[in-house]
Amino acid sequence: MTGFPLILTLQLNEEAFNYFNSLRQQYFPPERNFLSAHLTLFHHLPANETAIEEEINLLATQQTILSLAVIDVVSIGKGVAFKIECSALQKLQSRLQAKWNHCLTPQDKQKIWPHVTVQNKTTPAIASQTLEKLKAGFHPFTAFGTGFSLWEYEGGPWRFVKTFPFQNESSLLKEK
Repeated sequence: MTGFPLILTLQLNEEAFNYFNSLRQQYFPPERNFLSAHLTLFHHLPANETAIEEEINLLATQQTILSLAVIDVVSIGKGVAFKIECSALQKLQSRLQAKWNHCLTPQDKQKIWPHVTVQNKTTPAIASQTLEKLKAGFHPFTAFGTGFSLWEYEGGPWRFVKTFPFQNESSLLKEK
């Protein structure tokens, strides 16, 4: 890895990722859309901190797939996001916050608000239209967190570093 700060995201199951990503491609201003759809857990972890990658790897080997309740489409001012509830994800993120508290930014010390942004950096009027359109056809559904993805922040686009799939068996995806 280089000296760029690290970003940790929750990997989503393929169906949910494809759904969110297609909406992101449709609604995010193309000149500002450097990324695929994602659920960010930490925005700015220190680079070259081997203990962080080791902890992510260890946790992934112990973690079962997470059931994520996608409960609403919400305004984020100049954009739109899907609100997600998952108490197990909240606990998981809190556990990592406690371990990494000494090196977290103020943003990453806050309680997580799980969401997937499909539009941002547009005008409030366009965001309002998108929100109305997406809410009209929205029905709550279940997505799944299947692992962690680690990225380097290079000042715009992110560079993929590694995926840490959850290793513990879970019947969640089989029940779907």
